[in-house]
Amino acid sequence: MAKRGSSGLSLVVGVDKPCGVSSHDVVNRARRVFGERRVGHTGTLDPLASGALLVCVGPAARLDAYLVGHDKTYEVRVVFGVATETDDAEGRVCKTAPVPSELYREDVAMARAAELVGRIKQLPPVYSAIKVNGQKAYAAARKGNILDLKPREVEIYAARFLRMGETDAAPVREVDAADDGSAEEQIPGGLLFWDLEVTVSKGTYVRSIARDLGARLGTCAHVGALRRTASGALSVEDCVSLDALEELGAKAALDPVRLLGFRFVYARGSLADDVACGRPVRADAVQVCERVRQSTAELEMCACSAGVVPSCDPLTDGEVVSVIKDNELAALYSYDAAAGMLKPACVFSTGVSRGLSA
Repeated sequence: MAKRGSSGLSLVVGVDKPCGVSSHDVVNRARRVFGERRVGHTGTLDPLASGALLVCVGPAARLDAYLVGHDKTYEVRVVFGVATETDDAEGRVCKTAPVPSELYREDVAMARAAELVGRIKQLPPVYSAIKVNGQKAYAAARKGNILDLKPREVEIYAARFLRMGETDAAPVREVDAADDGSAEEQIPGGLLFWDLEVTVSKGTYVRSIARDLGARLGTCAHVGALRRTASGALSVEDCVSLDALEELGAKAALDPVRLLGFRFVYARGSLADDVACGRPVRADAVQVCERVRQSTAELEMCACSAGVVPSCDPLTDGEVVSVIKDNELAALYSYDAAAGMLKPACVFSTGVSRGLSA
């Protein structure tokens, strides 16, 4: 493998992150695979969690600002009767409580899951990446300093009960004997769990959902397992394993136009020249297109295909559109209503691959 630097690649891939590795570990693996130093991801998953993680390679790394903040869907295992300092199975036990017998009933679980839906004020976990006065909450907590975190408004769009059961015994974890005089710690087996599927807004902490659900139901709880099945338009079915990424390389590229979800313009002739130079263009001189619902990626390769139709709705002020040139994402433009112009927001020196030609 050549020394990492500039590979000449510009693409996005979806990785099905395994448990036990960090999102940064995935980025480092991608750097080795592609021989490219400019690699980033668009939504951190804790080491405990698995699932859909979007990785941007080369100039495509500039897309990260446009691919964050989407709604996300998770499958989460809520384990009752034990609370931990981190609100997940990675943390030390800080509280235990009896579990009400009614929580073993599936009809109760379905009803309580449905009650989660709505806008709520949520207190982030003590161990989170939120900063207070420039200090990360988890870094302060590790030093024994608990920061004063403020509740934030988030939304749970959907929540449904999947199944229930009892946990196996957790593996013994080493702890610092100097802190509490013990050499090992174990979350006991036989605890009631509910598996839930939740779809949530940007900034929602699933660990906090589990913690608060336990308290609301008269006990305590933590996240035993977590899997992200969707992040915006990225589904875990679109993703590949780390081993498959090694084999596929650039053939694993996904279409950024679909992932962004913006309306789009096909640049040809003088318009293509203007975009290549990053010049503003008159909005009334371009045809804005959109996807046909349920269309496939193959049907969106050109404006004449059955998967694309001219958009009937006018542009709105500040709206971002994707600009496609030679079957690559060439730029993102933003609409300035007062000027009647589309102005460059992000122009790529190397167009971002749409995947199918890789």
